[in-house]
Order: sequence, then C-alpha cells, then structure tokens
Amino acid sequence: MKYVGMPMGMWLLFHRSFRQKMVTVLGFSKEEAAGTERKALPKYRAIIAGLPTFEKGDRFKMNIVNCALLAAFYLNMARKPTVAQVTEYYEKAMMIGPMRTFCRMAGRQKFTAKDVRGMEATAKLRAADRNPYSWNMELLPYPDGSGYEARFSRCGICTLMKELGIYEIVPAMCHLDYAMSEAGGASNFVREYTLASGGPYCDCGYKKKAGGCK
Repeated sequence: MKYVGMPMGMWLLFHRSFRQKMVTVLGFSKEEAAGTERKALPKYRAIIAGLPTFEKGDRFKMNIVNCALLAAFYLNMARKPTVAQVTEYYEKAMMIGPMRTFCRMAGRQKFTAKDVRGMEATAKLRAADRNPYSWNMELLPYPDGSGYEARFSRCGICTLMKELGIYEIVPAMCHLDYAMSEAGGASNFVREYTLASGGPYCDCGYKKKAGGCK
C-alpha cells in the first residue's frame, strides 16, 4: 500500500490527537509524547508500505490504516499501558471532531436501501480470501426488522497485530465500534463475540434507535 493518499491523510488528521492523548490519558510527559510521535511516523510508513493494495470496493482499507496508526504509536511508547488504558486512549484519540462528523453522516444513511446494498456488496466481495489484511463478512438482517448484524469470520486487524507482536491490544480497537455507533446516532451497537477474545466470529449488531440520527 502506498503512503500517499488516504494513509497520509489519516496521519495528518490524527497524529496530534494521538500525541496529546498520550499526555492526558496515559500520563506521559509532553516531551515523551513528542518523542514517541517522531518515532511513530517512520514506523507507520513502514507498516503501510508492507500492506498490499486493497481492491476497489473494499470498505475496510480505513480500518487497517487506523490499526497501523495505533500500532506505530504503541510500539514506540517507552512504557506500555494496559489494555484498558489503550482502550480509553484509542477511543479518545480517534473520536475527535472530524470523526464525530463522519459518524453522524454515516448515521444518516444507516439502514437505508443504499446502506444495505453496500453491506451486501461487502459480504459478497469476501476480500480476505485474497488479502489477509482485509475482512470477510456475512450480513444477517434481524427477522423483526430492527436492524442487522455484520458477522466477521476474518479480520485484517487480527492478522496485522499478530505479525507486529501486539495482538493483546486488538480489543482496544474492537471497543471503538461502540463509540462510533453512539456518535452516529442511528443505532445501538450490540456484540457477543470477538475473534480477538477467542470467539467463533466477531458480531457487529446494529439495532435501530427510536428517532434515528439527530
């Protein structure tokens, strides 16, 4: 994968937040956070360069780029925080104003015919059959019409984090699904299993909220 384009844009959008939250959430000094950031950028570029080009229509490219961003900072932290601390850190670093705006826009489309068609196309693509850093998904509408479940049998984040030797922090990324759903305003996120915790699959359930997105 090339660094130019979306990966570069994601770094420019989020790197300050990742640095600042090292101080306000994890308790690092400003100097330590700045030093980590300086080391994180070349690591991030190296991770991105090692990833294959994603197929056209693969909606999960952003997910793996976000994974590379967290990994680049975490790997260069002098003191490794706990998984619970990383979970809080990642959520607060990611859920800045532009991300909340993105989530609200996505929320306005949630459960529309366009949204369902996109999910059906993603399920049909089965991109992880050809790219181990992508995802395979089934779409399972709820019989009562209250929403749908996206059920994942392959996870690119799991693949990359295992290769980087930091698989233990994958749950910190999984937890962001709740915050993004809440910010979208259209759905309540429900989950029983994750692959990272040893489950048979990752279930991402989206239950329609009364009143929808505000």
